[in-house]
Amino acid sequence: MERGAIPIESCPGGMDLRLTLESGQSYLWRRDDDRMYDGADGGWYHTVVDGTDPRSTGSPSESGELIRVRQRDDALEWESTTDAVPHLRRLLRLDDDLDAIVDATPADPLIDEAYAAHRGLRLVRDPPFPCLISFICSAQMRVGRIHGMQVTLAREFGDTLVVDGETYHAFPKPRQLAAASVEELRGCSLGYRAPYVKETAEMVADGDRPEDALGTAYEDARERLTRFVGVGEKVADCVLLFSLGYLEAVPLDTWIRSAIEEHYPDCDRGSYRETSRAIRERFGEYAGYAQTYVFHFLRTGGSVPETHENS
Repeated sequence: MERGAIPIESCPGGMDLRLTLESGQSYLWRRDDDRMYDGADGGWYHTVVDGTDPRSTGSPSESGELIRVRQRDDALEWESTTDAVPHLRRLLRLDDDLDAIVDATPADPLIDEAYAAHRGLRLVRDPPFPCLISFICSAQMRVGRIHGMQVTLAREFGDTLVVDGETYHAFPKPRQLAAASVEELRGCSLGYRAPYVKETAEMVADGDRPEDALGTAYEDARERLTRFVGVGEKVADCVLLFSLGYLEAVPLDTWIRSAIEEHYPDCDRGSYRETSRAIRERFGEYAGYAQTYVFHFLRTGGSVPETHENS
């Protein structure tokens, strides 16, 4: 395996690997100690990336390339079956300038406290299809359960990769999930989401890809993604934000709706579309970053500042 390190000082505004990977925005990374989302400090994380990714500088593998990473001292240490640097810079958005993003966000007690509590949390840029499936599975589920579903899907239907005697599992390709039966998918604890996953996988396997939304205006891209089975506006916003790079997207989940009710009641316009527009205007051009910090802050029990309506 190749090995190396990325200095934290090369990541504008810093980096916190555990916050980034355990903040409920990506379900494609695993901890070697199997302690995702239990609050423990992180060690090694791993994922399997597409072996045909053109950013890879190594010889492509049909079953993918393994990337392992951990944060120690002032660096992200990595080991991989390929050069992991371009992958990590893309997947973890290491070139985003967090200081500039914070400075560009309108002053706000709740957002300011969330940024202060979790500085170093970055948005991810997950591959589109796995991201889409992950958030189809997210309805009415806690983050640990969502993560467990993706681990099971990878184990049951994904390609295997053996490295140094250890077996790793790639997230299934569209054709692999499309070939699974609804009963097999229900056996992975997907419940009523199983037919949604199968039908969406069939759509993508037939050439209707989520990344085809790229290059269109934000609300048009969201509408395009809702064509997939089991994808409403909130799930579409998650894919736009955590995969396709629409940093203005604000998924209106339970935590954000609670924040709107308590802190920004003037942004509640009745419909998802109009409320989304209002909260994006309130949060600014990097509304998706503000949303992710507030989501994680509230989900992990952060104290909430006094209600305010006009800040």
